[in-house]
Amino acid sequence: MNQLGSCREQLLSRAFVGLADTLVTGYDMIDLLDRLVGYSVELLAADAAGIMLVDSLRTLHVVASSHEDADVMELMQLEADQGPCVECFRTQMPVSVPDLADAVGRWPVFVAAVESRGAYRSVHALPLRLRGEAIGAMNLYHRLPGSLPEADLALGQALADVATIGILSERAIRHGEVVTEQLQTALNNRVIIEQAKGVLAQRGNLTMTASFDLLRRYARSRNALLSEVARQVVENDLATDVLAAPAVHSKAAHLQ
Repeated sequence: MNQLGSCREQLLSRAFVGLADTLVTGYDMIDLLDRLVGYSVELLAADAAGIMLVDSLRTLHVVASSHEDADVMELMQLEADQGPCVECFRTQMPVSVPDLADAVGRWPVFVAAVESRGAYRSVHALPLRLRGEAIGAMNLYHRLPGSLPEADLALGQALADVATIGILSERAIRHGEVVTEQLQTALNNRVIIEQAKGVLAQRGNLTMTASFDLLRRYARSRNALLSEVARQVVENDLATDVLAAPAVHSKAAHLQ
């Protein structure tokens, strides 16, 4: 095995061990999904990744993204009510688009919005599903056009399946039912985290991405729930302590 293959195998092992470690009582679902998009970018050579989940009314919401541009791409799909992630969720099947320029007839509003930003050229969407029940989808974004190898698509689906298992409770798995309370909790936590990111961005003159990295690092270093730290930033002025936390700049630190 060459050095590149060995490095990927080590990252893959660390990814699944790290994701499995989060599947315990009281685990932080948003942190699980954030780790998932981070690992997906690294393992699948994507430029960005994002995850949408459905609420109790079967409405999709963005809950995790590796980059602000990915967040925007997800939101553009929701606003247009079309795109690879939306179609993936509705059909419960993977949707691969090697070149978005070729999909203008398929999703005209979404493709036009993407072209106006010039961010990504190819998208691969994978369903979060269990026993025929779709609860969301994961998007992989690439700045250059191109297909993903079948092996990478299979690995991406395996990562998406880990996320699905993490979201559903043991009782839900036995009965094949979605635990809407857990999904709603994830969506609610996303709101408070976005508010905390805004507070940190304003107080520290940071980008939203840098604010989230700071928030996540602070929570992980104290073994605290990301959503609880975010709540304290918003409600109890924890922002000063979070902004004063030591910085970690390595990409590896993002994935640990």
